[in-house]
Order: sequence, then structure tokens, then C-alpha cells
Amino acid sequence: MDIKIENSWKQRLALEFEKTYFQNLITFVKQEYATQTVYPPGSKIFYAFDACPFDQVKVVIIGQDPYHGAGQAHGLAFSVNDGVTKPPSLINIFKELHDDLGKPVPKSGNLSRWAEQGVLLLNATLTVRANTPGSHQGKGWEEFTDAAIKALSNEKSGIVFLLWGAYAQKKGAIVDAKKHYVLKAKHPSPMAAKYGGWFGTKHFSQTNEYLRSQGKPEIDW
Repeated sequence: MDIKIENSWKQRLALEFEKTYFQNLITFVKQEYATQTVYPPGSKIFYAFDACPFDQVKVVIIGQDPYHGAGQAHGLAFSVNDGVTKPPSLINIFKELHDDLGKPVPKSGNLSRWAEQGVLLLNATLTVRANTPGSHQGKGWEEFTDAAIKALSNEKSGIVFLLWGAYAQKKGAIVDAKKHYVLKAKHPSPMAAKYGGWFGTKHFSQTNEYLRSQGKPEIDW
């Protein structure tokens, strides 16, 4: 099966494309796009991989589903297109970034600039039906994204994994914490942030301190 995805990832994930679960997944996704409104646009399904080649990954942030509102999702976890109102979780991410590093809150919620510096913004599920969160869960995406995480964990070392919330922490349990730097926090959603565990985590400065210790360029958050 010929999947249009960045070449270094294509090499790592080639075996997945031939597995029955993935072929069934693609059949399901094609049918959904043909009959329903689905996000992100088809050309952006694998954008997290296209924007951040395997060899350039320094940081991984794991999300769950793409945003399910019109014009929001464009293939990167927590990110929205330019000109789109920032969702509550992203507002809290930017507030913590400001508190941690003193950086001004970005005007745009587009996190492509992070991806281009080596931050893999990976949702566990890469597609979703409009206004129906979780609608594409359990169809095979989770197995595929697990394979991507395993490839990073096994083949590389010194990656920072930012696991925000119980879902991300469960999914990130496959990461070899002896080879990589794993940071955990509550999810930046308003409810979780309200009751503590998100604000004050200083994951952005901790990430950069670790990257410096590894002789790698910091992320310009």
C-alpha cells in the first residue's frame, strides 16, 4: 500500500502499511471522507510526520483526537490553523509557556513552527468525524501511532516525551524511560488546569535544559 508520508517515516513504518489492521483502517477512513465531514483535510492526515522527519525528532507531545470543529485541525496535536480561535487547552499551554519562559503569548495557535524544530505533535487518532469526538477511535490509528512511538523509542535516544494527561501517559508507557527523558503532567484542559497539576510544571524550560545537556539546540517555543 502506497501511503503519502514523509520518506524517513515511510521507511520506518512500511511494515505497518501492509498489515491487515491498517488496510482495514484506510478502507474505513476513505469511506468516512466520502460520506461524512471529517477532519483534518485528507492532505493533512500525516502532517505531524511530514513536518517533523524521523531523524529530526527531539521532542514528542502526544495528543488524543484531532479537533472536531470546522477549520481547526490541520494534523498537529493541540495546534490550529492561523486565524482560528485558540481552543481552551492551547490557551492554557500558552499561559504556562509565558509563566515558564516569559515569552509573549503567540497570536496564532499554529504550532508548525514547533514541528519544524523537531517537535512531533502526534495525536493517537489521526482523523475524526465533524462534531463527534472519539468517532475514529478503535479503528486502528492507535496501533499505527504506537508503532511510530516504538520506532522512536527503540531507534533513538535522548528524546523528550511530554505526556500531558492520563491518556498520553498510558500511551507513552511503551517509551524506554532509561533512554529518553519523560515528563508527565495533568492535561492542559480547563478542568484539569483548574484543579492543579498543569500550571507550574515548567515543561518547556525543563525540555530546553535537557536538550542543552545533550548538546542539542533548544526549542524556540
